[in-house]
Amino acid sequence: MKQIDASLLQKMLIGGAKRLEAHKEYINELNVFPVPDGDTGTNMTMTAMAAAKEVGNAPELTIKEVTRGLSGGSLRGARGNSGVILSQLFRGFYKGVKTQEVLDTKAAAVGFKHAVDTAYKAVMKPKEGTILTVAKGTAEMAVRTARKEEEFEKFAEIVMEEANAVLKRTPEMLPVLKEAGVVDSGGQGLVEFLQGAVDVLLGKEIDLSDVPKPAKKVTVSDAVTSEEDIKFGYCTEFIVMTEKEWTEENELDFKKYLSGIGDCVVVVGDEDIVKVHVHTNHPGKAIEKGLSYGALTSMKIDNMREEHQERLALTQEEAQVSKKEEPRKPYGFVAVSIGEGLNDIFRGLGVDYLIEGGQTMNPSTEDMLNAIDQVNADTVFILPNNKNIILAATQAQSLVEDKEIVIIPTTTVPQGISAFIGFEAEADVETNEENMKEIIEYVKTGEVTYAVRDTSINGKEIKIDDIMGIDDDGIQEVGSSIEGVTMDLIDDMVDEDSELICIYYGQDMKEEDAQALLSRVEEKYEDCDVQLEYGGQPIYYFLLSVE
Repeated sequence: MKQIDASLLQKMLIGGAKRLEAHKEYINELNVFPVPDGDTGTNMTMTAMAAAKEVGNAPELTIKEVTRGLSGGSLRGARGNSGVILSQLFRGFYKGVKTQEVLDTKAAAVGFKHAVDTAYKAVMKPKEGTILTVAKGTAEMAVRTARKEEEFEKFAEIVMEEANAVLKRTPEMLPVLKEAGVVDSGGQGLVEFLQGAVDVLLGKEIDLSDVPKPAKKVTVSDAVTSEEDIKFGYCTEFIVMTEKEWTEENELDFKKYLSGIGDCVVVVGDEDIVKVHVHTNHPGKAIEKGLSYGALTSMKIDNMREEHQERLALTQEEAQVSKKEEPRKPYGFVAVSIGEGLNDIFRGLGVDYLIEGGQTMNPSTEDMLNAIDQVNADTVFILPNNKNIILAATQAQSLVEDKEIVIIPTTTVPQGISAFIGFEAEADVETNEENMKEIIEYVKTGEVTYAVRDTSINGKEIKIDDIMGIDDDGIQEVGSSIEGVTMDLIDDMVDEDSELICIYYGQDMKEEDAQALLSRVEEKYEDCDVQLEYGGQPIYYFLLSVE
């Protein structure tokens, strides 16, 4: 076989997503730290499945439309660092092959090279020994092999051998991988995806009939208090595949038109893909206007009055309706949170919109976009509160044009709480951004959880079910007692300049045990103000902060 057409490529990409899904738990277990939130496989799978859905629904079986779905679906469905990087690889591949009618080995190699170039540009400080390294080694071998090999089966065999070889070398590039005795989990995920695609190429039997469809969500704009509140009855959504370059003038013109026939207007453009959402009494007019810019796909029209009772979900979205009717304010906040108590703390401080997520389920770029849309403010500050969510927030930031988006790079919930407390409504955006970023530099954070497997990290021998104390620099304490490890971790974090210790206890801790810990901490650190709050977070017995 010397050429791949769009039909085969479509099946290969879906096959890649399916294989990745089948191996996600194995990939999760490759997480270097033996904590119960290793979710690289889950994040990559959800990203790939969002892409597979769009690939499967390509309006035309052409290389351009199939890979456009790969790029657009993964961009909006990207979760976690690994998912965002995978989406950037897909995006680059689309750029590299979209002009081709069929793919030969040379065209595929060009697509691989564009994929790697795009992904490396998206990461501020690329680190070798990761998914990026595996992608780069694979692409370089693809380019070399394509110069002399025209047969796709042989080309794929050589490229996959190199992908696996580079993956096996990742522990030599990152000492932490070598000590833990694992390869890079993101690199493993990429290899699984590529192998799934190659399996389809080689004619292996794979069930491609049931790519999971995401569960339908009730959006904030869909939630209303009564049927009489529905001024515009049809929720209309579609994607425009633009025929010409999408400009800012096009977007402003389209938004202005849609605002004239409805409300809850969202127009998000990404190169030649434009996502559209509007509530209107004349969906045909919205569709007709969309057709003036290009072909339409993913069209959906819901009668909101008819479905009203079904759509009244018990979520925070109901509270957003009244906010949408209020005058636009200068500042708003979106925060990621991980427990009932922490949610209450953020709401009490005045956060406009909470995204449930954190470690065990990283929110996607689209989740971020939906949240930003529901905050009626000129400037929206985002508190990711997890290092694995910052990239998704950054990707969402690049897709929003009608609001200023400021990302405060909080990597933990306690950092997010401290940063928010430091916000001053009277100050301008730049001053607040600078102050909040400065504040988080002075917040030390820690967490206490349990090990899910045996391993060795930084010279520490860890056994399954051991209790671990982890601070901003990694695993510091290992033991068998939750309270003992927590006290040792706090001791690691407190120094002569410390003034405030905050303890957030999780859903698996009894209040009396948390109070007992509080008494010990207060007695030991008399010069510090010690606060205890119910966080309700899963997995982590305690979250800690020292300032």
